[in-house]
Amino acid sequence: MTKILVTGADGQLGSEIVKLSRRFSNMKFTFLTIDNLDLTDNNRVSDYFSKHSFDYLINCAAYTAVDKAESDREAAQEVNSSMVGLLGEITAKSGTRVIHISTDYVFDGKAHFPYTEDASTNPASVYGKTKLEGEELLMRNNPQSVIIRTAWLYSSYGNNFVKTMIRLGKERDEMRVVQDQIGSPTNAADLAEAIVTIIYRVEEESYKFVPGVFHYTNEGVASWYDFAYHIFDLAKIDVTIVPVSSDEYPTPAPRPFYSVLSKQKIRSVYDVDTPHWYASLCKLF
Repeated sequence: MTKILVTGADGQLGSEIVKLSRRFSNMKFTFLTIDNLDLTDNNRVSDYFSKHSFDYLINCAAYTAVDKAESDREAAQEVNSSMVGLLGEITAKSGTRVIHISTDYVFDGKAHFPYTEDASTNPASVYGKTKLEGEELLMRNNPQSVIIRTAWLYSSYGNNFVKTMIRLGKERDEMRVVQDQIGSPTNAADLAEAIVTIIYRVEEESYKFVPGVFHYTNEGVASWYDFAYHIFDLAKIDVTIVPVSSDEYPTPAPRPFYSVLSKQKIRSVYDVDTPHWYASLCKLF
């Protein structure tokens, strides 16, 4: 039986993996949250891995407060960089393969075509910089790792754009939404399916485990304005949406204007599905 450890199990993605895990009787999942184990505590993490063995670690734990990170770099770096490097060291010693979740924020968002995995990185925010540092430390410390960059993640769990729009749309007559940032809204349930599919392909279907950086989002592109329009439409919320520019909605951390990621590599290597973002959004309603 394949033994899988999932960290950050109470977040959006971790919660979707918890839900999905019930379908796989040939996989034994262990789920950790910060309440079970503080991953920034080197001694406790080392002790935990000395007492438990796993075939795979799916690391969903991260510091994701993008704006707060601008004034709290030390905390962001500890979780997104140092902790990831530590997990790389420990899993390398135990022979554990890692699947780690990263972000489109490692790019500056100035491109006009989908970013491939070998495109030049140039993070413009503290969050993006610490996530990129985590990627580099992980691959250096445990080359048997898969890094999956994703973007615009949402689900029925946690805090995200979909839930925020539904809440505010019920409270207001008018919503101002940014229209000049482009990306691919991504249902965390689809990403969870892709991650577990990778492990299933390797363990049950004799696929070769190919480490490295991969991209995964839903297919298609949208602006935040487009995304909000369809959220309100599906939720049957009658609210006026006013498109605005990023200049009219300043944030402490700069957002990438273009966050579209190429999924060709992950489809080719691991044969995972990448449904269109609108079809996946419809699943929530």
